[in-house]
Order: sequence, then C-alpha cells, then structure tokens
Amino acid sequence: MNTSSIDQLPILVTKAWLKSVVIELNLCPFAKREFESGTIAYIIVANENIEDCLLSLIDQCHYLEADDNIQTVLLIYTAAFADFEDYLEFLEYAETLLLDQGYGGVYQLASFHPDYCFEGVALNDASNFTNRSPYPMLHVLRESSIEQALISYPHPEKIPQRNIELTRKMGADKLQTLLEKCFSVN
Repeated sequence: MNTSSIDQLPILVTKAWLKSVVIELNLCPFAKREFESGTIAYIIVANENIEDCLLSLIDQCHYLEADDNIQTVLLIYTAAFADFEDYLEFLEYAETLLLDQGYGGVYQLASFHPDYCFEGVALNDASNFTNRSPYPMLHVLRESSIEQALISYPHPEKIPQRNIELTRKMGADKLQTLLEKCFSVN
C-alpha cells in the first residue's frame, strides 16, 4: 500500500464493514441506498483531544448544512476512544453539544464502537454486534432524511428486534470474524 492508501485505510475498512456487515445483513435497511449513491461522507478524526473531536462534529454539522447532496456523515475516530466507557462519555458530550448548538431535531447521532455493549446485556452477547464497528464512530444523520425513510418502510419499529434475533442466531464468533475481515481490504 502506498502512503495515501494507508492514510485512507480507516475509510476503506469502514466501507468494507458497511458493505459486508451493515448492508449484507440488512442491519440498517436504509444504508444500501446511501452507500450506493455516494451520499455518505467518511471523515477520519485522528485527534485524541475531546474538544477537538467535538469541534470536528460541529464542523460536519456545518458541512451537512451547506451540502444537501450528503445525507449522512461517519466520523471515524482512529486515535481516541479505544475504551468503550471513554467513548460513552464522549457520546454524552456530543449529544449535549448538538442540543447546545441548536441542532436538536436537525441531526441525530448513532453510535458505533468495536466493543459496543448495550446496557444490561452481556459483553459476549451477539446482539452487541448491531452497533459494533471497526473503529469508534459517530454517525450523524439528518432527522428529515430519517423521517422520510421511515414513511416508506413498513414497521420500522421491528428493525431492532429483527437485528437482535439475526445476530443471536448467527452468533458472536461468526460476527466477530466478519468484522475482522473488514481489515483485510487492499
């Protein structure tokens, strides 16, 4: 790999994860359209400083405001938040910042982490893979796009339960293997 490919590796890995896990398993029935149409922005945040990471989030909100062609942003944290508890603390700050900056009801955050674990669920429960990703990430979604997508999708409230059932049926080992394969991109 050349230097620019190495620099872009987190994006390549993230795209592989989207394609082989999120889309292939249909964990998010809306991801395929955005992935194929190229309306996802992938932003690598290589900073460890929480304040700088929060500034990156607000920068991407401004970017979304300025570009209607981009529907969603994935902020990929390559240097920060390796510890899941640190990530959860950052997520709280990020959600508060969105509200403080007047973005409540405009943008919504979805959270992903390599060690994601839902509250009250065992760490090794396969259902955690619905939110496990190759890197810590924040997914910034337009509320209006979510509302529009949900209108045309029958019973969107069933998506989480379907995902839990699917991941538990597949098992944590198989899902972990799928996640690890994403790092094999060239």
